[in-house]
Amino acid sequence: MTYLEQSLEKLKEFEGCVPWMYRDTVGKVTVGVGLMLPNLEAAQNLPFVLNNHAATPEEIATEYARVDAMTLGKAAVFYKIPASLELTQQTIDGKLLAVLEDFEANLRAEFPAYDTFPDAIKLALLDMIYNLGAAGLFKGFPHLIAAVQTSNWAQAAEHCTRRGPAPARNNWTKQQFLSVVNAIKAEAETWLSRIWSRIRPIFSKPFGLPQ
Repeated sequence: MTYLEQSLEKLKEFEGCVPWMYRDTVGKVTVGVGLMLPNLEAAQNLPFVLNNHAATPEEIATEYARVDAMTLGKAAVFYKIPASLELTQQTIDGKLLAVLEDFEANLRAEFPAYDTFPDAIKLALLDMIYNLGAAGLFKGFPHLIAAVQTSNWAQAAEHCTRRGPAPARNNWTKQQFLSVVNAIKAEAETWLSRIWSRIRPIFSKPFGLPQ
């Protein structure tokens, strides 16, 4: 898989993937992979379906109003009824991919070297920007941003913890940064070992060292 495909699958795992409308923990009507619908118009711009036919604007309005009036912060299944409108998986994946591509534009603007970053670094940054938004990432994590701008992945790992996400999600993001640190160390050790294997015979002969 490409790193974008990996990001898409990981975000489904972290955010959940719900094809019907529900209310999140702060009361926002949401659908798909954590996609907030701030108003009715946003909902009506999506191709909801009901019993294999395209939902009408009136049906979407009715469903949006129903969900928006319910208690917030319940499990997603709480908001589902037999007549709930849904998005197809293809629509959900397409919408998520479009959002990720928009966020990548933000990352490229902030980090001119973004396209040269290892995939693990891109995965970590995409997870954070999807969770926090561009402003939340760039303004809320100055130490992380400074570390990324200088490719200091060890420092980035130290400053990527967010409030809100589960510890497992924060740890996964941290491990993406550390995996690159460990890969660089391993590569350096291999390089030094190869150099030593070549120069060791030169030093061994005059000093009688075992080869």
